[in-house]
Order: sequence, then structure tokens, then C-alpha cells
Amino acid sequence: MFSSINNLSFVECIFYYKLLPETIVFTSCSYKQHRSNMSKDKKVKYFQVTPGVWGMKLVFVNIFMIANRKGFPKGWVLVDAGIKGSADKIIAMAESIFGKGTQPTAIVLTHGHIDHVGALGELLEHWNVPVYAHELELPYLTGKSAYPPPDPTVGGGVMSLASLMFRREPLDLGSRVKVINMEEGIPELPGWQFIHTPGHAPGHISLFNPFNATLIAGDAFTTTKAESAIYVLNYFKKLSGPPMYFTTDWVAAEDSVKKLAALEPRIAATGHGPVMRGRELTLALNYLASNFEREAMPSGGRYVDHPIIADKEGTKYVPPFGVTHKFKAFALLVGAAAGFMAIRQVQKVLS
Repeated sequence: MFSSINNLSFVECIFYYKLLPETIVFTSCSYKQHRSNMSKDKKVKYFQVTPGVWGMKLVFVNIFMIANRKGFPKGWVLVDAGIKGSADKIIAMAESIFGKGTQPTAIVLTHGHIDHVGALGELLEHWNVPVYAHELELPYLTGKSAYPPPDPTVGGGVMSLASLMFRREPLDLGSRVKVINMEEGIPELPGWQFIHTPGHAPGHISLFNPFNATLIAGDAFTTTKAESAIYVLNYFKKLSGPPMYFTTDWVAAEDSVKKLAALEPRIAATGHGPVMRGRELTLALNYLASNFEREAMPSGGRYVDHPIIADKEGTKYVPPFGVTHKFKAFALLVGAAAGFMAIRQVQKVLS
């Protein structure tokens, strides 16, 4: 069985998650994801955002490491925890930058969606450090509430379709997760501002350093088309709104983009896509903020007219899902795709 699925693509891995035992699929997919980059620390692939800030692309999502500037206590912070199975890569990146045996002083979560916390459990087994998040994200990180269901009918891409299979169940970090002081920040990361940017998630936050106008936006906006597997896997650059399939309050999402544009960042690193800088960023972000409804919002969908309601206890209301002709066509496509891949898998096993 293992030899027959070691060559699965990422999209196939997502679909087979529903068709095969989790341990088989993710062992194989994780192995494929790791084997080219994990043999030696010097081969770990990461990029520099700005002096003291580095990022790494983990299949389709980014994580970041921030070192404190000179004049502040030494240390570094990890922002987000990537996808399941990526802990070894994250640790190798940290040791390549900061030295063998290093660990962050804290982990900051922009939000708790599975592609941003997938490796968190493994990392916390390796590093005994606090985790910080906005208070409205705590229900999804302490076992109290599941995230609202995604809307796979928006965006028109494979990633939107695959969102049906993303885990929504909450993590339970217990006392290891702490609330970010949104006025003062956190002691482990002096000099950085924390900005509440809801819409994509109730407690979504972004980080901004006014010293050099560097923004880590999370998924408040992205620098690729997050709904498209072709865009996210190939790191094609296009400043866009938050990933449509998981955005559950579009009015709040628009306000968040305008809030970030008003900061006039010179560098933006986002949860999905490459870093954008300078005039290219300024023009694109201002355009998105001014034309958000046309450029970022889907024409229809579950959450466009009726957002979720959430509070410190978690999700309280989710609007009903209307079965449209578009959804029926979409469901037929999903069934056909899943059936095709199941048949293909059986053929591989039996051949």
C-alpha cells in the first residue's frame, strides 16, 4: 500500500484523507513533503522577509520567525505553525537560523485554522513555550467550539473544493494558550503591534512593526489566489482578499483590509503567497481596500449576506446553507473526482 501512494499529489492527499486511513495517507504525504528538504539543515529552504524576519512556505501556507531587534532582550518568536507533519521542517529552519537546540520564546497564532496550527501539537512536545492568540480564538484552541463550516462553492478553485475536508474541530491547548494584550502586545515580542483583523476568523490578528513598516497579515489578505491550487502551490503573486472558503464575515473582512491599508506597510508577508514590497504593495493594497466588494467578495455564498455570530465562548450562529443549482453541479464534480481517484487507487493497488 505504501509504495502505491508515495507519489500522491498534495490535492490527492487531501481527497484520499476521506477515502483511506489517516495514518496511511498522512504518513505517505508527509514523507513526500519532507524528504527533499530535511536531509541536512543547510538544505532547509526559507526566505527573508526583512532583516530579523524569515518565512517558510509549507506546501501552500507560510510560517514566520521574528527575532527581536538590537536593544531588546534576545529571543525570537514563531508566527503560526503550518500544516500537519511540518514540525521537523520548522525546527530545522529555526536551528539553521538561530543555532542547534534553539527554541522560540513564544508562538503567536494569527488564527486557529488547521493550516496554521497543524504542527502545533508536535512543536509543543519539542518546545515548552507559551502560545498566544486573540481572546476570540481561544474557544477554538481550548476545545470549546468548532469553527463554522467552510463554503466550498465560492472562489471556483480546487482549494475551495478541498476545504470540505479540512479539520474544523478545536484544539485543546489548555493553559498553554494565553490571551494577547491587544494594547500592549506580548513581552516576548517588543516593538510589534497586534491588530485585530476579524472576518476570516473571529479572533484573527495581524502583526505590524512601525519601525520598518513590516506587516505580517496572516489571512486578512493574501498575496496569491488562495482558492486556486495552481496559484498557491506555485507561489504565483496576486494580492487578493482573505481565502473565500473560510471567510465567514465579509463586512468585518473588508474593514480589516482597510485598517491594514491605513498603516501604509512597506513590506507585507501573508499566510498564503510570496512577500510583497514597496510601490507594488502600496498600489495593490490600496486598490483592494477601495474595491473590496468587487475584487475580494464572492458574488454569492453562505456567508456573503449573513455572517456568523461568535463570542468568547465560540460560534453561536451559522447561517443555513442554501442548496443551489451551482452547489448541485459542484457536488456532482466532487463525487466524480472522488470516484475517479478511488478507482485509480484500486487499480494501483491491484496492478
